[in-house]
Amino acid sequence: MSKRPVRPISSSSIRGRTVVRLRGTKDLIRTQYSGPKSATDYQKVLHELQIHQIELELQNAELLESRDRSEFLLNKFTELYDFAPVGYFSLDKKGIILEVNLTGATLLGVERSRLIGKAITRYISPSGRSYFLIFIEHVLSGNAKQFFDTTLTRGDATEFYASIHGIPVLGNDGTVPCCRMTISDITALRQADDVKRRLEVMAATNVSLQKEIAQRLVAEQALKNSERHYILLLEQSRQMQKQLRTLSHKILSAQEDERREISLELHDVISQTLISINVRLAGLKKHALANPRSLNRNIASVQRLVTSSVNIVHHFARELRPAMLDSLGLIPALRSFIYIFSKRTKIPVTMHVVQDVERLGNNKCTVLYRVAQESINNVARHARASHIELRIGNLSDGIYMCIKDNGKAFDVERTMLRMGDKRLGLLGMRERLEMIGGRFTIESTPGSGTMITAFIPTDGIKHPFPISRKRSKRPLQKTRSPIL
Repeated sequence: MSKRPVRPISSSSIRGRTVVRLRGTKDLIRTQYSGPKSATDYQKVLHELQIHQIELELQNAELLESRDRSEFLLNKFTELYDFAPVGYFSLDKKGIILEVNLTGATLLGVERSRLIGKAITRYISPSGRSYFLIFIEHVLSGNAKQFFDTTLTRGDATEFYASIHGIPVLGNDGTVPCCRMTISDITALRQADDVKRRLEVMAATNVSLQKEIAQRLVAEQALKNSERHYILLLEQSRQMQKQLRTLSHKILSAQEDERREISLELHDVISQTLISINVRLAGLKKHALANPRSLNRNIASVQRLVTSSVNIVHHFARELRPAMLDSLGLIPALRSFIYIFSKRTKIPVTMHVVQDVERLGNNKCTVLYRVAQESINNVARHARASHIELRIGNLSDGIYMCIKDNGKAFDVERTMLRMGDKRLGLLGMRERLEMIGGRFTIESTPGSGTMITAFIPTDGIKHPFPISRKRSKRPLQKTRSPIL
């Protein structure tokens, strides 16, 4: 059950009620004792007195309960005031402390009795005193609740961050306003905010660093790729330099070999033939008169020697540079070369060409002729093929020549990089084509033979290879070697 609330009874009201009852009791006794008294009258008076005594005891109990209640409420208020989680201060308009709770005294580190009558500004940091005076002025002017943060100094000279809130109230005399304010220690909160801001700055910095790290990783990877690329280019450059040096050496060696071969042929064949002709002519001169019948026979023999010498000279001329290439063009020169090659090696050669190839310059036609000559001769030397196909056609930006055989395959890269080969071969063909802006590829597959493709641009621009296989619509001229 809930207790019935006890109404507080003031001492003046209780005293008034007691006086009234005493007066009534005196009047009653005076009335009762004014005449002759009987035993019944005494009993009534005694009864009435007992009732008044009980009432007085009840009133005394109510007074004691009211006192206990008041003391409980006072203790509770005192506890709420003194042990509140914030410091309570009452200040006059000059900032003098009028009242303070225990929490406020603990915050400032000074006994409460020593704070009363002291100015609060002595505990505020010098940088915040001017703001505090403005704060008091705004509070006492009757504005809304004011607050600001500042640094306070305790009695032991230590500092802490505080949040101050203030409201105006009437003074003790009811006219002079004063200020009631609360002070809260926000040092931990301020530190937490600082830590949070630092963490946010660190997080932003971390994100920026991560982006920078990612960018640096990308740049580092790009540098590594670039380094590998340049290392590869450097290695390729070194290989090409070696190949160029090797090619130069081979060219010099080839020139010396050709000169030696021509010298031997001239000495062994042409010289002997000419000497034989000279001897025959001397014999004709000596025996012409003595034996006229043998003159015609000796003249025919000399003619045969002269014809043989002329054929040998023509053979040397064709090997050095065919005159037909300059006088008639590339196609007749290739036909003549293929005819002689097939007749000599017994390997049939099929040729498909377009007439547009004759529009190329003399240098380009010479390169195509030398590439075809070297490729076909290589087939006879190494491939053991039974058939060769030579095709020359149009593309949208140049002329291509493809030479394919059905002989045995070989390792292209190993052959291109081989340093001990004394033949010009593939390197010579590549160098000839690169001199005029062309390209060439070699495909060698076991069981399918070898295919060499050369490309020469018609506009003078160097084009990468492999090239697209867009064929010209112009008809091809087909030629077969005579032994087919």
